[in-house]
Amino acid sequence: MTLRHRRNLSAALAATLAGGALAGALLSAPAANADAWRDKEYWLKESGVTNAWQVSKGAGVKVAIIDSGIDGSHPDLKGVVVGGTDVSGAGAPNGQKSIGAKTEHGTLVATMLAGRGHITPTPPPSPSASASASPAPPPPTTPPAGGPDGITGVAPEAEILAISTWLGSPNPGGKTDQEQIPEAVRWAVDNGAKVINISLGSTSPDWPQSWDAAFLYAEQKDVVIVAAAGNRVGGNVQVGAPATIPGVLTVAGLDGEGRASVDSSSQGISIGVAAPAEKLVGGIPGGSYAEWAGTSGAAPIVSGVAALIRSKWPEMSATQVINRIVSTAKDAGAPGKDPLYGYGILNAEAALKNDVPITSTNPLGSIADWIRVHRRGVFSEPSQAPVASPTSAAPTLADPTVPVAKAPATVDEALPAAVVLGFGALFVALVAGAAIQLRRVLKNPPAVPEEAETGALLKVDPPSRK
Repeated sequence: MTLRHRRNLSAALAATLAGGALAGALLSAPAANADAWRDKEYWLKESGVTNAWQVSKGAGVKVAIIDSGIDGSHPDLKGVVVGGTDVSGAGAPNGQKSIGAKTEHGTLVATMLAGRGHITPTPPPSPSASASASPAPPPPTTPPAGGPDGITGVAPEAEILAISTWLGSPNPGGKTDQEQIPEAVRWAVDNGAKVINISLGSTSPDWPQSWDAAFLYAEQKDVVIVAAAGNRVGGNVQVGAPATIPGVLTVAGLDGEGRASVDSSSQGISIGVAAPAEKLVGGIPGGSYAEWAGTSGAAPIVSGVAALIRSKWPEMSATQVINRIVSTAKDAGAPGKDPLYGYGILNAEAALKNDVPITSTNPLGSIADWIRVHRRGVFSEPSQAPVASPTSAAPTLADPTVPVAKAPATVDEALPAAVVLGFGALFVALVAGAAIQLRRVLKNPPAVPEEAETGALLKVDPPSRK
């Protein structure tokens, strides 16, 4: 990848944040109106999430959110964020400092994915009312987790790992997306994430080679990666990286009527499933709430469903989790898989309740297979095992081993040989014919000019190597 392409990717990745909060104005409100925000979460019912809760709520599953940092002190995220890190060099060590161009982005994603709501404190009664009313019971010493107010996520019993990145403006920490994204993916895998949500994207379908090993590592460690497809309003006419990486579950966006969104979605062959992306609500740093739009919000809905599945069936492979989600989606658009809806519209209830045939193949491909074809000679088996770090920090990981590319099939080898032999036989026949004709000419020379004309030569350029 050239320097110009790397710069373009960095700029595109920074500019979009998969659209997210960039796709619409943020309308914040104080926490006192939190119960009204809960009523706006239409996708919980329309996408089958409330019925899926009869089976699972995501308990025991860690979901890593690679984003702008998460405000773990938000009322709806109390006890939800159980770990984190910063890969930008400019955030807090626990990933809970909101950074970058869109500081609210990560908290919006986190509340939609695993928010638990809260209980709004009841104001104390007036002195006159308290004189005639029975005394109120004392407040509990330990308030219950969650509550009826605020945002409840798709997987309200899941746990979050907050991984903060700096995107969208010059990073004071100095690290680019080419460094931050692979470091974030590796950290998530090594710290127990079974699902990784990446509501970040670019306008380029290509990704830096520096990302290959990290996404391969996640695939080898059986981790589900969910990414936002991006939004046309943010410049994503087509799906951009990392949502184009094979094996990643890419999420397109729907409007309020359940159709492919014009502004808050994109299109491409890598799309796996579609989920609501307009008229979304979520929490923002400081305990408030906001309306927003974009596939940045559609992605955590799907990530939440993946967490529900992994909680219900802890031994189920990442391939099977993805297959369960896409195979139970409601077909939309052109019959079968299409570039607007992927396999169809998310149906969380069916994903948790339907019988789905077991498969060993990810319907969205494999980064390992892609590397075999497109990065031949780049990866090699590590010469030695990684040395354990003497500090408390996670050790530097060796690049995953990539199987050697298979030898060409026999038919591929036989075809060039057959062509060469065929032309050889033809050449011999032409020479023999020319010799016969020459003998005839010598016996009966034709009337020709003194100097014969020389025919023009047709120049054929050698085939280009692409």
